[in-house]
Amino acid sequence: MQGDSSSKSGPSDDDSVAEAAEAVQPSVESDAPVSSRSGELDPLAEAQGEAARLKDAWLRTAADFDNFRKRSRRELEDARRGGREDLLRALLPIFDNLERAIQSAQRTSDVKAMADGLKMVDRQFVDALAREGITRVPTVGRPFDPSLHEAIQQVETNDHPAGTVLAEVQPGYLQGERLLRAALVVVAKPKSEGDVASS
Repeated sequence: MQGDSSSKSGPSDDDSVAEAAEAVQPSVESDAPVSSRSGELDPLAEAQGEAARLKDAWLRTAADFDNFRKRSRRELEDARRGGREDLLRALLPIFDNLERAIQSAQRTSDVKAMADGLKMVDRQFVDALAREGITRVPTVGRPFDPSLHEAIQQVETNDHPAGTVLAEVQPGYLQGERLLRAALVVVAKPKSEGDVASS
């Protein structure tokens, strides 16, 4: 009977041993490598711990890169939007003056005054573009340059060297060194021998 009462009143020796073993045993989630009975590190536990650390580092790096990519895309879009807004702010007064010139042209018969007004608007437009770093591609009298010009016609002539730009049909524009639009031009080519002989 005495043995029965003692077993009911407190924990058994087996329970105490199990609790002590649990307190000493490292948790499975710990990064510390588990030692084998001989005192050496368990290679499997060490490899698992290293793999867990590397996976955590990789996930952090991937998240950082994703945030960087999103931030860069947002900043680039903001810069583009800001650039467009700046250019539009520079051009809007020119459109206002063009509208005024059109209204004035409808009320007057003075062609010279109308032409002078349009020239002023054109000059204002060129100045606004220059402030934005946009310039016209040089054309007439220059040698044909396929990186700047697009030839839409060739004219036979001996008055100009072959490959010289004779006329500009549509202007081209550069922003710094970058071509925005090629100039459409007419280019000189030498007369054929039959034409030279007949002349």
